[in-house]
Amino acid sequence: MTDVLAAAAATWGILMAVSPVLQIRRIVMRRSAADVSLGYLGVLQVGFGLWVAYGLALQNYVLVVPNTLAMLVGAGTVAAAWRYRAG
Repeated sequence: MTDVLAAAAATWGILMAVSPVLQIRRIVMRRSAADVSLGYLGVLQVGFGLWVAYGLALQNYVLVVPNTLAMLVGAGTVAAAWRYRAG
């Protein structure tokens, strides 16, 4: 049962990790990131980094893979938000 839950959590984690692509798409289409909180994105990035470090310490790739992917996509979201910041 634990293996099934781990696989389900990792799979859903990957879906969660790539979901910010929807925000990136919206930013690029609108050519604006005025309504995107960089503070919020920064807090998420720190959290993803901590989970990756924790997963590496445990050698638990069910934690490492989705959180690494989330960090990478999150970095892309931050980059898009900075790029399309008003002002």
